[in-house]
Amino acid sequence: MKLVVRTQTYHDDLDAIEAYIAQDNPKAGADMWLYIDDQVELLADPTFVRKTGRVDGTLELVLHPNYIVILEEDATTVTVLNVVHARKKYP
Repeated sequence: MKLVVRTQTYHDDLDAIEAYIAQDNPKAGADMWLYIDDQVELLADPTFVRKTGRVDGTLELVLHPNYIVILEEDATTVTVLNVVHARKKYP
């Protein structure tokens, strides 16, 4: 199992997603936050599916039709960089 490290930018992105969804449905916002973070934790398992990222050296985890997690990975650690809406400009 690998160590999963969440960056501040990931947390900021996740909080912004929750706040946006919560404008219409606070429970749905909180549920999405938990869903995304629970899926990110599964990245500790090296067999959990990820795909090559659009930027060299990154990987992507498509969690939901609307959200993509951007990460870097080495032999021992998965570093979660961002979570972005699929229609927004890639960081």
